[in-house]
Amino acid sequence: MSVFATLVEQLADLLQPLFAASATAAAIVVFTALVRLAVHPLSRAAARGQKSRTRLAPRLAELRTKHARNPERLQKATLELYAKEKVSPMAGCLPSLLQVPAFFLMYHLFSSAEIGGEPNGLLGHSLFDAPLGDRWTDALAHGGVFGGAGLVYLALFAIVAAVATFNYRRTKQQMAAAPATGEPLPGMGAMTKVMPLLSFLTLATVAVVPLAAALYVVTSTTWTAVERVFLYRDMPVPAAALM
Repeated sequence: MSVFATLVEQLADLLQPLFAASATAAAIVVFTALVRLAVHPLSRAAARGQKSRTRLAPRLAELRTKHARNPERLQKATLELYAKEKVSPMAGCLPSLLQVPAFFLMYHLFSSAEIGGEPNGLLGHSLFDAPLGDRWTDALAHGGVFGGAGLVYLALFAIVAAVATFNYRRTKQQMAAAPATGEPLPGMGAMTKVMPLLSFLTLATVAVVPLAAALYVVTSTTWTAVERVFLYRDMPVPAAALM
């Protein structure tokens, strides 16, 4: 973790002339962008996989008709088709899973009083009036909702809410436009129902983690929204949903 702390400090030093006292917060945003750039090839691969599954929809529908009375055979045939076409049903999860270590590193870095036996100097940095190691409860206890630190969190909540609403609407539109693909894999039905709501969980995350980790989450979530618009721009969206 000391190597990670050094990286954040070096980025902050580079950004100091532009962001002054908020240079460390800016370094966290830049670090998040670098992580997202590193996993972008996987995001592109996940997008190709999603488009391939859409392309296979007619063949999946045929399998559903052929094996309507044999769910086990249908599942096996579906998986065989995915394997033959080199399409992974779970490929879209990889970009998110690979970001988990970076998030937890950020969380622990700004939750630890010491690094390598020395006081953690990063805890003294802030974003405007909000210390990067504090949480929303700390902001409420020192100034309230509309205090200096509270306003920082209100801004983050507003960004997250806007991005979550955008993601919710776009996901619902694409799911409505997606053609039927036959009998879903076990557990996929429940996942499909919950998926559009997952973005709103980011609000709770921002409220309970240190501000530095919250910045990571907000930056990554916003990146994801923009990235998906670019990668899935040619996916079908029902005309009624655009009104």
